[in-house]
Amino acid sequence: MTIAPFAAGTAAADLNTRRLVEMKATLGTLSNQIASGRTADTYGGLGAGRTQSLSARAQIGALDSYIAAAGTGATRVALASASMQQVATLTSAAWNGLDSAGTGSGSTARAILQQSALGQLGGVLDALNQTTGGQYIMGGRVTDRAPVESAERILDGDSAAGLAGVRQVIAERQTADLGVGSPKTGRLDVASAGASASVSESPSADVRANFGFTLQGVVSSNPAALSVALTAGTPSTATLSFAGQPKDGDVVRVTVQNADGSQSLLDLTARNAGSGGDGTFAIGADAAASAQNLTAALAGRAVVGVQSGSPPGATATLAGGTPASATVAIGAGLKAGDSVQVTVGLRDGTSQTITLSATTSDFTPGFKIGATPDETAANLSDTLSWTLDALATTSLAAGSAFRAVDDFFAGSSSPGLNPRRVASDAAGNATGFLADPSGRTLVWYKGDDTSADPRQTATVPVSRDQSVAIGVQANEPALRSALSGLAILAVTPFGSSDPSGARFALYADRTKALLRPADGQPTVQGIATDLSLASARIDTQKSQNVATKTMLQKTVDGVETVSTEEAAAKLLSLQTQLQASYQATSMLSKLSLTNYL
Repeated sequence: MTIAPFAAGTAAADLNTRRLVEMKATLGTLSNQIASGRTADTYGGLGAGRTQSLSARAQIGALDSYIAAAGTGATRVALASASMQQVATLTSAAWNGLDSAGTGSGSTARAILQQSALGQLGGVLDALNQTTGGQYIMGGRVTDRAPVESAERILDGDSAAGLAGVRQVIAERQTADLGVGSPKTGRLDVASAGASASVSESPSADVRANFGFTLQGVVSSNPAALSVALTAGTPSTATLSFAGQPKDGDVVRVTVQNADGSQSLLDLTARNAGSGGDGTFAIGADAAASAQNLTAALAGRAVVGVQSGSPPGATATLAGGTPASATVAIGAGLKAGDSVQVTVGLRDGTSQTITLSATTSDFTPGFKIGATPDETAANLSDTLSWTLDALATTSLAAGSAFRAVDDFFAGSSSPGLNPRRVASDAAGNATGFLADPSGRTLVWYKGDDTSADPRQTATVPVSRDQSVAIGVQANEPALRSALSGLAILAVTPFGSSDPSGARFALYADRTKALLRPADGQPTVQGIATDLSLASARIDTQKSQNVATKTMLQKTVDGVETVSTEEAAAKLLSLQTQLQASYQATSMLSKLSLTNYL
């Protein structure tokens, strides 16, 4: 601290000088305030108000970032909602087309249905490849590439790369279900020996579990003339194993048989001990122990197949069990009208019953009563074979197509989780499914498939403690269902080859169920509803943020800005005082004893 020189005779002059300097400084401050409209040029100049100003500005900065994020998020949600609306419109149009084509005068509509579906499929895929700001919004966390392939590649694959599309996968599965050769008996073995005709399931446990018809029952209307001996089948047991020890995060896809005969796919993830949960199995001390843990995680389920990457190389070996079989012995007293009813199960969980009636005419449907029981048995066997062929090429083939397309769109780019593919022997007969189908089928979806909740793959921070989930994945169940229905229609012609519309009817109901799922099933409208709710939350919080920012800005303005009218009045008053002080000081400086006298 420096102490200024002091003399008793100069005290008054020094005080007057300090006052003039302070007034001059205040004059400068007021002039700057009028020119800038601000209280001070620095936070230090705000005095006690600087803390309030700094706090308010920090909050405004945070609110600006939330408001900007809300704007970006609102744009993304709006585009995603528009895409979902386009998907809903196109699938509704396809559903209406199916409805119209099912009427008595719908042959023309059936003929053009395939081309219409092809265009609708392309429109849905375009909607799922929506972008904003150079980023794809339907691939979850993956935003740098299109989440779905083109319609052409999905349907026809990539022949140069050896990757099959929907068309080839369907044809392959239908061959596996119907069998090779003619007639196609749906993998049931039909034969005659002496005075008996027989039908039985395949001796292969893998075939019985996965392909063709199942034999559910045989009933005679006249047991004395058509004696039926039915042996019920028993299921095989799957033994699971790994070629190598799985590591944390490896996914194994398991095929389980449902009670009605249909199948479901379950994905289980390998986890280190102590970190498991639903949909997981514990990694054991070695590969054998891990396989035991996988088996335990599937307790109570009928496992019929498994697939994974290599490693860990999961396999399921089916053993044991017996095929269902029935023998019909031709006895005395057989007359026209006596019949045998054969009930077969389809792989979609449904069943159908065919009735074979004895006849004495070549022109009456049924099996002809021959001159001997042996000849009658041969006629019954032939009739059963061709009746099964008619059922296989219609109902079984339709169900097979839908199973195949469902597997195609359930396929993932994750190791070992490509779409299921059929394994065949040298003669072309399907023997089961490949344990590792990688590199054989086009993977239609290229986005994120690791999240349990697609909405959480993209979030918008709208406040300090709140984020809104706005993610969408093109492989969500509702969208896969829509794509499956359109793909089936796009590869299946319904023209002159189906004049009665019987084949079309088999596809129509199944396809409608995919395009417009039943209550309780995921729907495209459900995704649109999620996005609508997210949009409302974003708009509400954005409005609140804008209102809060406005109030905080008023606080800042109250501290940092100045009233120019008030400052001008103060300036004029200070100028008058300063001018008077200068004049008085000037007069006093000229004052002397002579002037005084």
